[in-house]
Amino acid sequence: MPYLNLNLPIAPSSDVSAKAAQVLTQLTADLLGKKPELTAVAITATPRDAWYIGGRALPAGQSSFYLDIKVTEGTNTKNEKARYVEAVFDAMTALLGELAPASYVVIDEVRADAWGYSGQTQEYRYIRGKPL
Repeated sequence: MPYLNLNLPIAPSSDVSAKAAQVLTQLTADLLGKKPELTAVAITATPRDAWYIGGRALPAGQSSFYLDIKVTEGTNTKNEKARYVEAVFDAMTALLGELAPASYVVIDEVRADAWGYSGQTQEYRYIRGKPL
């Protein structure tokens, strides 16, 4: 049940948004083992002239992105997360073209008792699934 927030320094066309959402959902399922039907992706845009790296405007011909993904704490290994960060960078390069090296993927691990969906925490779902 991850939540992904992708920020791009462009006004993403519906094609770019749809493709990014599909690719990120698939990578999240394949590499982090998350259910696609519970994966939410929100895409926002920052005007290109308001995107700075190192105090300088993003160079012409280069793009960037920032992906913040929230997953339940302890559900993925360091190796899985490392592969995910690399794969997302590669996929965004294929989608957006040359990327600034300072393009970020942040995986936030949230405690199971601190978030959930459909009115139930992840901790509750875990406990409910265990025999007493």
